[in-house]
Amino acid sequence: MTTAWSNRTAIATGASTGGPTSRAGSASAAPESAGWTLARAHAQSGDPVAIAEYPGDDDTFDWAISDFSERYADQNEEDYAAFCAAIRSGRIEALEGV
Repeated sequence: MTTAWSNRTAIATGASTGGPTSRAGSASAAPESAGWTLARAHAQSGDPVAIAEYPGDDDTFDWAISDFSERYADQNEEDYAAFCAAIRSGRIEALEGV
């Protein structure tokens, strides 16, 4: 946890965390570099006042997030049920207990 926090802090402040450790040309170099790039983009902070004012004064944003969350959870449950059914039917192979 300390390492993850330190890495996030370093990324947010622009300090070096060592960056990707894979050697150029290795199979994991491109995905690892993309991950670091995405992490750095997400670590950028904006103006707290502007962010707080963005959704507006009414509860429209709150209802939209709530509705999205419920639909997302329902879709997750449906997807997982379909996934399990595909495993049971033999349509896809899964290795359990790993």
